[in-house]
Amino acid sequence: MTSFVDRVRVYVEAGKGGAGAVAFRREAHVPRGGPSGGDGGDGGDVVLVGDAGLSTLLDLRYRKHLRAEAGRPGASKDRHGRAGRDLEVRVPLGTVVICEEDLSPGGDEAPPRPGSAPRVLGEVLRHGQRLVVARGGRGGRGNIHFRGPTRQAPDEAEPGTPGEARWVRLELKLLADVGIVGFPNAGKSTLLASVSRARPKIADYPFTTVRPNLGLVRLDEERSMVLADVPGLIEGASDGRGLGHAFLRHLERTKVLLFLLSFEPGPNRDPARDLAVLERELARRGGFEDRARVVAVNKMDAWTEDEARAVVDLEAALRVRGIPLHRISAVTGAGVRSLLEELDRFVRGSAPPRSRWQA
Repeated sequence: MTSFVDRVRVYVEAGKGGAGAVAFRREAHVPRGGPSGGDGGDGGDVVLVGDAGLSTLLDLRYRKHLRAEAGRPGASKDRHGRAGRDLEVRVPLGTVVICEEDLSPGGDEAPPRPGSAPRVLGEVLRHGQRLVVARGGRGGRGNIHFRGPTRQAPDEAEPGTPGEARWVRLELKLLADVGIVGFPNAGKSTLLASVSRARPKIADYPFTTVRPNLGLVRLDEERSMVLADVPGLIEGASDGRGLGHAFLRHLERTKVLLFLLSFEPGPNRDPARDLAVLERELARRGGFEDRARVVAVNKMDAWTEDEARAVVDLEAALRVRGIPLHRISAVTGAGVRSLLEELDRFVRGSAPPRSRWQA
């Protein structure tokens, strides 16, 4: 399986502009010569290009320096130097580019002061989209530009300007419609595998999922949506416990959060308490307060009578908050179609907005 890398730090440097030339015409049968130095070529840009076929930043983990080609200098006989080739780097959709340290000399935008907050340079969201993260320097003018009425033989030309250079951080945020949130072993990977062609690792021990997984769900010929399964959250995740909190950025673009709950053995474990813990951990991270929520309690094929009554009580409590609850079994498929239809209504914007976020 391809290693999943969702954050890298790289140095990008655009090409320097070529220098202008100092030259004079000395051809035979040309009675009046003059300056003939051409302009230098512009330096190449460093460009990120969106590629829908990529799902990781692995290629950039060991490629720490990205440099574009410099422009060529001008030459005699009014010949301009060739522009430097752009360096194009393909990245997965959902890549965010953050400038951590700007080393560009001068330019229209001054480098940030030491200790200043990083700034976002842009995001790559579409296949084929081009995002310039470092612009090449301008080529210098040759001495043909400095001739004037009182200066018939100028012997000066401009050097090319340096290209932009900076340290940037690339962060991948998966593009998904629905994000599945839950404790380890709640059945998130099983649900994703049952409704899509995704094949995440499934086992009966905690933290089976150690990387986010995406799955495309097709309800019919016209309707589809993308589900994202991230590693399970546990209490204290916002303080660094477990794996899930490190991957929550992949839920930031989702339209709907699906809280997948289950009855699992353990002290003080039940769906109502698990839901409260999950909401509290997301609230402590921030950014999910206005996100639509749907709750599903999994493994209904194995519930006891007491557990079934507990689900009824949870459903009543959620009804007050305007949050729907679904009873499902990801293994048998019971209730899954109804859940997908509910999620689709939220994704398409046809469901009514849900009410209060509870932390």
